[in-house]
Amino acid sequence: MVTYEHYIPVVAFIVVGILIPGGAMIMSWMIRTKNPYPEKLTTYECGEEPIGTAQMQFDVQYYIYALLFVVFDVETVFLYPWAVVFTDIGMIAVVEMVIFIAMLLVALVYAWKKGILEWTSLSWREVQVKM
Repeated sequence: MVTYEHYIPVVAFIVVGILIPGGAMIMSWMIRTKNPYPEKLTTYECGEEPIGTAQMQFDVQYYIYALLFVVFDVETVFLYPWAVVFTDIGMIAVVEMVIFIAMLLVALVYAWKKGILEWTSLSWREVQVKM
């Protein structure tokens, strides 16, 4: 016979996790003032009147560095538990981790050789052509 008693705390946690933020959003929607006037509809920029549009383009290099950071941050997430149990695991796990690190180093060298890590004023099209 299957009992579901062990799932009650999980379900309660999920329900509370949905009800509290949902309730807060509904309450704020219900008690807010509904009096929009032009000053309320403008973009707030440190007390200054906004000049121009609020949209601007960012250099593509920021995104490339962000993606590389995410890749190597994930590597750290995998390396930490391995380092904690390093003495308890066998030689096969060490070899697997060396292969994992080698693959990431090959990816880093590839990006370096392609010039992805060069901080220049290349446009996105030029970066795509290089790849």
